[in-house]
Amino acid sequence: MQVTEMKTLEEMLDQHTAPARFYDRLEDGAVRCWACAHRCLIKPGRRGICGVRFNRDGELRAPWGYVAAVQVDPIEKKPFNHVLPGSNAFTFGMLGCDFHCDFCQNWVNSQALRDPDARIYHEAIHRASPEGLVAAAQRNEADVIVSSYNEPLITAEWAVDIFTQAQAAGLHCAFVSNGNATPEVLRALRPVLSAYKVDLKCMRDKQYRQLGGVLQHVLDTIQMAREMGLWVEVVTLVIPGMNDSNGELWDAARFLASVSRDIPWHVTAFHPDYKHTDSPPTSASTLRRAAEIGQEAGLNYVYAGNLPGKVGSLEDTYCPACSSLLIQRRGYVIQEYHLTAQGTCPKCGAKIPGVWTEQPESVRLNGLGMPRVV
Repeated sequence: MQVTEMKTLEEMLDQHTAPARFYDRLEDGAVRCWACAHRCLIKPGRRGICGVRFNRDGELRAPWGYVAAVQVDPIEKKPFNHVLPGSNAFTFGMLGCDFHCDFCQNWVNSQALRDPDARIYHEAIHRASPEGLVAAAQRNEADVIVSSYNEPLITAEWAVDIFTQAQAAGLHCAFVSNGNATPEVLRALRPVLSAYKVDLKCMRDKQYRQLGGVLQHVLDTIQMAREMGLWVEVVTLVIPGMNDSNGELWDAARFLASVSRDIPWHVTAFHPDYKHTDSPPTSASTLRRAAEIGQEAGLNYVYAGNLPGKVGSLEDTYCPACSSLLIQRRGYVIQEYHLTAQGTCPKCGAKIPGVWTEQPESVRLNGLGMPRVV
């Protein structure tokens, strides 16, 4: 009886690939990938920093045709507070990341190729097609389809193929990303992308390099995405002792305000996870302090997250012109919704930036506010 040798996770994932599109061919069979700002020079038989894009005989291969996580989330969980509030976000993810953050809350997926403790089993890899995922999103009454859980830039070709089908079906499409993008990949994504959430982890380049990135690349992405007309929201996980000083929070807030005062900034609470277990959970008072800094810096929409019911009105959306309550939230649940069909304040008529429904009466109020596994 012949025994079949079990494939490694890397070997198995290599079977779920297709020719990449986001790269340039170089001499001697080498390629230059531009799916993320690492711009890896990859020689035949080698891989990029992400571990999932590799050079096979002078052709770059990219992940395609599988998912490792699929879930229906409240859109507020992404977090997006100015994208179709109360809607279902059909969210899919693959494996791998171009960063290696020690506090990653999705580390089992993102670090699967680096960390044996992730213990991703072959059964977690499910074949999928763009048509099948869009149909599943429609069955689950989703208005938005989102690439998340791992870094979507490194699997951008797969996302574009899904989003092209989703857009044709009337769905909005979004990325939840570390923001380590290039101008080229943003231009490739722009026709099929409605919203881009960037995780701004800190404002110190030395810290970013320890996580595997470069601060300026992320700041450039926020600026470029906004200039391209993408709806951009930014989240900062506030970690005690790492990025919670007043100086660093001011730096982040001032930068965002310099790009646009209308960028929503989510300051969210950390809990010990993965390899970062020395810092305590973020307190409500720290989040309130961070949010107040954002407001003082001139940002119109600052939200405190991950501590529902403990941060007062910092979960809600107010009109910056007349201070009227527009959206009241508790956690991921919409309790009140007062925007007009034109996305304006009903009291003073000010235009509120975002991606809003033209049927405000259809907004789901007091829903479960909980993810659902598909």
